[in-house]
Amino acid sequence: MGLDKDTASARISRYESESMTVSLEALFELAQALDVPPAYLLATTPAMADAILALGVQSEAQQVKLSQALEELTALPPGKRKQAIDRLLADSEKA
Repeated sequence: MGLDKDTASARISRYESESMTVSLEALFELAQALDVPPAYLLATTPAMADAILALGVQSEAQQVKLSQALEELTALPPGKRKQAIDRLLADSEKA
């Protein structure tokens, strides 16, 4: 983008305070420059951003499978969902 540090900092501050908006084209260019999916820049929480990055490095087929698994997991009743997540995390720690 070719901005010095002070100019870039001021501009980012204006974006954050919503006194300035970014075009969709600029959003895609920024994502490309940062080597992240554009959705990462729109994530509303750090956990959502982490999930987007994790999915972004997977093949499209794997993304579909992971999305289906997440849909099934979130459809479970809360108690069963917690058990399934705990089991999954315990299994990943063993590997």
